[in-house]
Amino acid sequence: MLTQDRYQHIVDIINERNTVTVAELSELLHISESTVRRDLTALDSMGRIRKFFGGATAVNINEGFHEDAVSVRISMMSSEKTAIARYASELISDNDFVYIDSGTTTLRLVDFIENKNATYITNGITHARKLIQKGLNAYIIGGKIKALTEAIVGAEGVSNISEFNFSKAFMGTNGIDLGTGFTTPDIEEAIIKRAAIERSSTAFVLADRSKFRRVFPVTFSKLDRCCIITDEIPDNRFRNETIIKEVSI
Repeated sequence: MLTQDRYQHIVDIINERNTVTVAELSELLHISESTVRRDLTALDSMGRIRKFFGGATAVNINEGFHEDAVSVRISMMSSEKTAIARYASELISDNDFVYIDSGTTTLRLVDFIENKNATYITNGITHARKLIQKGLNAYIIGGKIKALTEAIVGAEGVSNISEFNFSKAFMGTNGIDLGTGFTTPDIEEAIIKRAAIERSSTAFVLADRSKFRRVFPVTFSKLDRCCIITDEIPDNRFRNETIIKEVSI
């Protein structure tokens, strides 16, 4: 295979998957990992992809309004979500007043929460059910139910949130980008997310590496307003914008 053809194959794979490892490319293209690393370095210098330690990610993918259902997203990046959620659960202290956003990584967070001396509020229907099943002190905001994401949205939800002062908020996101911040495809969900962050002393965004350099139509927060908990960042420039914690899988 000619070098330029191999380059195009690599770019096509990365654009399709958003994030891919050196080992995965080596297996898919039947070439050595050292060749993959050299190719990624060359492609990164051309600006066609963004290289990070152990792999690469696509450049600023604009996703439009498309959004997968919870049933699809819940199995994606499973081990990464588990590691992120486990770490995040350890940040909850006694007497914390915690907001938990809808989303599959925040839903995994609920699985690891053990602190029964904190109070929890969520806009996630499944999140609320899990919280009460664990015997935790939990509330759910009122409003319109969005079937695709199983989240509560709308003006009534925003009004509910405006009455609270959260010590910590754990948020989900569809995209993270240096230029556009944290983004989502849904206007109503963005308004709820923005309100929760504004009412929180500290906000954490739980996001695996596949969320970086993805751009959706609605920005709900600047990067510097939230700390990011992730498995791996694709570009160290994100560290200049906010506090980031990378967790081990």
